[in-house]
Amino acid sequence: MSVLKNILSESKEHYLSVKRKVERRLAGLPRGSIKERKISGRKYYYLQYRSSRKVIHKYLGRDKPEGILRQIKERKKLKAELKKVDEALKLLRKAEGKKHD
Repeated sequence: MSVLKNILSESKEHYLSVKRKVERRLAGLPRGSIKERKISGRKYYYLQYRSSRKVIHKYLGRDKPEGILRQIKERKKLKAELKKVDEALKLLRKAEGKKHD
């Protein structure tokens, strides 16, 4: 039984470590999405995100912001990974017989 507990403990430590790394990386990436607006036939790009109850539109310029688009795409992947890690941690806690950490 102690072998099983050690395996569960190591797995939990691994997932907690992964969760910390993912959350640290997410903190440095922009939230929201890129919106394109046409004004007088010209395209302008804005970063749109929520800040509490307000929707913020941050002007990015006339050129398509490829770098920010890549960062937003990476953020989406990391959020999906974080969701999987949280599910794994939930299963491990259940297997340990605990509801909260």
